Amino acid sequence: MEKRDARVLIYSHDTFGLGHLRRCRTIAHSLVDLEKDLSVIILTGSPIIGSFNFRARVDFIRIPGVIKLRSGDYTPLSLLIDIEETLELRASIIRHTAEIFDPDIFIVDKEPLGLRGEVHDTLVMLKERGTRLVLGLRDIMDEPAALVPEWERKKVVPALRDLYDQIWVYGLPQICDPLEGIELPKSVRRKMIYTGYLHRTLPQGPATSAPLTKIEAPYLLVTTGGGGDGEDVVDWVLRAYENDLNQPHPALLVLGPFMHSDRQAEFLQRAAKLDNVEAITFDAQMEHLMARAIGVVAMGGYNTFCEILSFDKRALIIPRTRPRMEQYLRATRAKEYGLVSMLEDDGTRDWKSMATALRQLPQQALPSQVVVPGLMDGLANINRLVDQTIDAAPVRTPRPRLRLASRRAR
Repeated sequence: MEKRDARVLIYSHDTFGLGHLRRCRTIAHSLVDLEKDLSVIILTGSPIIGSFNFRARVDFIRIPGVIKLRSGDYTPLSLLIDIEETLELRASIIRHTAEIFDPDIFIVDKEPLGLRGEVHDTLVMLKERGTRLVLGLRDIMDEPAALVPEWERKKVVPALRDLYDQIWVYGLPQICDPLEGIELPKSVRRKMIYTGYLHRTLPQGPATSAPLTKIEAPYLLVTTGGGGDGEDVVDWVLRAYENDLNQPHPALLVLGPFMHSDRQAEFLQRAAKLDNVEAITFDAQMEHLMARAIGVVAMGGYNTFCEILSFDKRALIIPRTRPRMEQYLRATRAKEYGLVSMLEDDGTRDWKSMATALRQLPQQALPSQVVVPGLMDGLANINRLVDQTIDAAPVRTPRPRLRLASRRAR
């Protein structure tokens, strides 16, 4: 019997920020590059997923977005319906997509049961079908004091024990164990596979970034990811340039699509007054901007960290500490290895300390001067794991077909 085509379904719960979406997209592109008979669908609530280009045999389904309020409650991102109805709609779309697409592998990004448990029923259904269930975790989740009670409340450990086949950690154990401090059965620990970090390359095709009007490469690239919590970093860098007019390198600020519009307008106006600073709101091809940079100033989210290492860029990390310690923990470990430098936000944000750090950044060592075996092998190892799963999969019954009842024209 001819071997059927392979299918991978990826779920990304987040609707705020770019990290989860960009990680899932990177994995999807790597998989279809490896296997010509493989298709990938990404399920996501991101409102800007349409801004990104996708390779052949990679597609996405956008589920209704939700956002988390300061109170901890969720509310619909756009729809004027009740949050419970929104969550039911999301869960229904996820389950029906999985039911019809019938994936060989289902990769769940970060949230083991999905937002408010919306993936649980889909996991159970696919488990019964024999689908390989994988939880993908970034290198660092949060400090144990915060992660342990969160996972206890969400009843995560039973799902790891009873539903998931593997847990892929997109990092290395010598840098961090993302599940440190959580009491896990040995059977769950045996499911953990450290892949290494996810190597990034320049997007296929010509660069489509908007041309810079005031500055030229090489520049210092200042990026805060989605930008929703990066206002302090951008303000700090701007104050350094406003007060130290002899900074030796120009700066390109990428504010992020989720930064509050009022702050975006303020930063764009301030940058316009500086001859050696240019600011843009968003660029879907950040890799091209980073490749031309002499150094990077960032908050240290997972994707930016991978890009810094992949493009071998000197980096100054200014991590956030709320609502999670993830960025701070990653930056601290990376600094210990000599991969980056770090500047802690003390609340005062003295412009002189930033100006000094910016001047010193182009002189620090390159990440490639530090030898960490397996550091950037993540995509190669994920490709190998997927290939092994597909090769070992038994012949399954034909995929279900969606049949629509015929109607007579009225």
